[in-house]
Amino acid sequence: MNKNEFSVLVKYCFLKGKNSVEVKTWLHAEFPDTAPGKSTIKDWYAKFRRGEISTEDGERSGRPKVVVTGENIKKVHKMILNNRKLKLNEIADTLKISTGGVHHIIHEY
Repeated sequence: MNKNEFSVLVKYCFLKGKNSVEVKTWLHAEFPDTAPGKSTIKDWYAKFRRGEISTEDGERSGRPKVVVTGENIKKVHKMILNNRKLKLNEIADTLKISTGGVHHIIHEY
């Protein structure tokens, strides 16, 4: 199950009058490997108490991930094929992107 689906289950339990400890216990019994943690469930409960009824993630501030472009993927691939001993920070410095962005490209694409 994904985060949004768990949020819907927690909202249902909240509306039924269950407390967050009961919900955590139930979720961890039913979904031991993927259930959200105690703090996440408490955050959702606080949100629902404030009257925020949406279970969708809201817009977030900050810079969007634009480093994962077809062009950067090709450049990283070509650089690694030319020199397999390159370090993440060398690729990042050359392409002017973060080492996290390079890591993401290497491991996902």
